[in-house]
Amino acid sequence: MKKVAMFVFNGEPMCFVHVLLNALDMKDKGYEVKIILEGASVKLVPELIKEGSPLKGLWQKCLQADLVEGVCKACSAKLGTLAATQDQKLTLLDAMFGHPSIAAYRDNGFEILTF
Repeated sequence: MKKVAMFVFNGEPMCFVHVLLNALDMKDKGYEVKIILEGASVKLVPELIKEGSPLKGLWQKCLQADLVEGVCKACSAKLGTLAATQDQKLTLLDAMFGHPSIAAYRDNGFEILTF
């Protein structure tokens, strides 16, 4: 099985929608997919569940499909979205000095895509 870890650093909604779409598409094609929110993308967390958000439906599908690995703990704390991350019961990732470790995913056979 192909394994892909999508590290999302970009906080632009138009970029993030493509991450969500591609994650769902890859899963449908048999890939193991993990979405990891890092950097500026963590600022999207509170927006993802707001009524009327164009991302809400896709976000819910990705959550239901267990594609969301988690959110950077350090970036969430620094950018003020730690509470929103915890409210959504998203996993906080902090294996590398408070951030997710790309090397850990590589060591587990994941191809790394960055956005």
